[in-house]
Amino acid sequence: MKRIILAIVLYACSINSYAYDENGARLCLAQNIYFEAGNQSVAGKIAVANVVMNRVKMKEYPNNVCDVIHQGPTRINWKGNEVPVKHRCQFSWYCDGKSDEPVDSKTWNKSLKIAAGVLSGTIPDITEGSSHYHADFVRPDWAEYLKLVTVIDNHIFYK
Repeated sequence: MKRIILAIVLYACSINSYAYDENGARLCLAQNIYFEAGNQSVAGKIAVANVVMNRVKMKEYPNNVCDVIHQGPTRINWKGNEVPVKHRCQFSWYCDGKSDEPVDSKTWNKSLKIAAGVLSGTIPDITEGSSHYHADFVRPDWAEYLKLVTVIDNHIFYK
């Protein structure tokens, strides 16, 4: 398993992270990787990206990366802009009220490269089709209804 992960790491780091980004999918996926798994290993980052891609393939979710990541209720703010309802999103970073601008360029660049590799299919799904995950320090209600697939770093993955 370590050799497979090492091969994925080496390949992910060689991908041109500034390749064409149709519909902003690479940018959206890189943001999700950065904010959901920026402090995780490369395998942890890949696994978070895999969950998004697995949801894109499912009829229960939107059929594109950005819509999957931004899924959740919205409201109109005091400026008249539609914004996500705080703490009600599929991915917590998107509606936590904090800035969505990456500040760690090394982690951001790695996130872009992994996103490009996952989107192109050159980085495989290491979650065996997982559609959900959560941090190991929380226990969401939905977890008891899904099958636990794997634990990577401090995330638990389900399908």
